[in-house]
Amino acid sequence: MKKRLLSFLFFFASLSAYAQNTATLSAQTNPERVISRHIYGHFAEHLGRSIYGGFYVGEDNKKIPNTAGVRNDVVEALKRLKVPNLRWPGGCFADTYHWKDGIGPKENRPTIVNTWWGGVTENNSFGTHDFLNMCELLGTEPYLAGNMASGTVQELMDWVQYVNFEGESPMSKLRKENGREKPWNVKFWGVGNEAWGCGGNMTPDYYANEYRKYATFMAGWTNENNLFRIASGANSADYNWTEVLMKNIPHNMLGGVALHHYAVIDWNKKGPSKDFTEQHYFATMKSALFMEELVNKHTAIMDKYDPKKTVALVVDEWGGWYEVDPGTNPGFLYQQNTMRDAMIAGVTLNIFNNHSDRIRMANLAQAINVLQAVILTDEEKMLLTPTYHVMEMYNVHQDAFYLPLTVKSADYTMGNDKLPAVSGSASKDKNGATHITLVNIDPKKGQDITVSIDGAKFKSVNGRVLTSKNIQDHNTFDKPDNIKPANFKGANLKGNNLTVKLPACSVVVLELK
Repeated sequence: MKKRLLSFLFFFASLSAYAQNTATLSAQTNPERVISRHIYGHFAEHLGRSIYGGFYVGEDNKKIPNTAGVRNDVVEALKRLKVPNLRWPGGCFADTYHWKDGIGPKENRPTIVNTWWGGVTENNSFGTHDFLNMCELLGTEPYLAGNMASGTVQELMDWVQYVNFEGESPMSKLRKENGREKPWNVKFWGVGNEAWGCGGNMTPDYYANEYRKYATFMAGWTNENNLFRIASGANSADYNWTEVLMKNIPHNMLGGVALHHYAVIDWNKKGPSKDFTEQHYFATMKSALFMEELVNKHTAIMDKYDPKKTVALVVDEWGGWYEVDPGTNPGFLYQQNTMRDAMIAGVTLNIFNNHSDRIRMANLAQAINVLQAVILTDEEKMLLTPTYHVMEMYNVHQDAFYLPLTVKSADYTMGNDKLPAVSGSASKDKNGATHITLVNIDPKKGQDITVSIDGAKFKSVNGRVLTSKNIQDHNTFDKPDNIKPANFKGANLKGNNLTVKLPACSVVVLELK
């Protein structure tokens, strides 16, 4: 009798756990609510092997196929991601970078010491022309981070004119002398970076005034070239910073306000990137999911001053941050990319999609060989990380119509602490296909979820899944395909109900037609 009772209680508990995993999809589109493709942006700072050895190997390199020094394999891989924008040259590096050092004949360019990242000497062989021409190769829009801390108003004003002005001027003349006839017409501009820290240790009031000055001379009276000027925003939960900027900067001068938040355990003890414990994993995911609270609270402040949501929240640095791989330069921030990073990417992108009325741009930190990279390189070798595959799977949401997906999730528990195991987001593309992205962060338990569909009838469902046995699993140069997407057979559609069996530690993308 006792065994029967225990079996019954276990069965009932299991049913209760599964019952918590439910969702409702509102399948009617709102034509005014689109998930901007720019949420899926990337970041390329002069840091470690991001630029030199990552993107750029030099025009004279005979071992690695390249176009004007830019790796062909990197270009093709990033094209498959449909990278919408790429931020450069920093980061902290941006506020020590003087753009005129990186133009003209390469043999005449001065060297610079990268004081922020490793103290290495760079020869400025990768500069403005190299970056903007690379963006054309990638089919992506450049996002230039301007030097506000150690630069001048004139310097930033000249850079805008150099890359954007088609008429006759000293800067357009200089551009033409350096081999570029037509301007690149760069739209996205950062006015300083992390002004509260490496960008000058400024107060928000001081920065707001400086921003107004720089933004004025970048764009003139009416901003007739429609520059999208982005203010250096808050460090994670510094809500006062957002309050001061939204209150003190005229909104006609402000395209977006930035926000930086990394999924980090402890800045003084970040933990390993691959040989981590489940306790490390849980703490990292807790920090990643804190993005939801950050977005809600910063958005509430922005709504107070901008109820029509004309100013975008731009999360232009996000991702996981751990200790560097053993034996590598501590200033290069090279870390392995595991299934943990796939989980971070999946839940974060779901948050961004669900807040796409305010978040209209974001940048994963970073693209190659730095932090939560989508690509790792080693001389001729290149591999795609689990994060890469999530970004590729999720690109179905780019410029698609947002669909509300309300998820009620079971818990993933660690001791007395708990996190929602399942998250999701949904959209409908311009061809009429509906996509649902679901993530189960629980590393040990699969999760069944039932999605009730309201407002549409679907005839078919298919999908892809990214999963692996262990959260520490990752791709290596010897086994670059250890983790990659596969066809998903765990979804069943009956009438208005969609049931999905999510494996442990998995990202699933479903397409309904």
